Amino acid sequence: MKYSTRVKPISYLKSHAAEIASEINQIREPMMITQNGEAKMVLMDVKSYEEHEATFAMLKLLAMGNAEIEQGKFRDAEEVFAELEQDDE
Repeated sequence: MKYSTRVKPISYLKSHAAEIASEINQIREPMMITQNGEAKMVLMDVKSYEEHEATFAMLKLLAMGNAEIEQGKFRDAEEVFAELEQDDE
């Protein structure tokens, strides 16, 4: 999606808030709001926001995992599975 096609000034937001809310919820594409010609905020529907947050959380976990691997804070899978097998016996 090109943000350039979904840019509106803050004055448009003030006068068309209900219409914008309905449109964003229907098409599920964010809208950028400008003030004095500068981008100031992005409006998005709640479902898209929740999906974005879930994706961000997953990426954060992956980054944390990679950092632990780089620091040598890991165990070989074979070792873990062997330990689990011993616990079952």
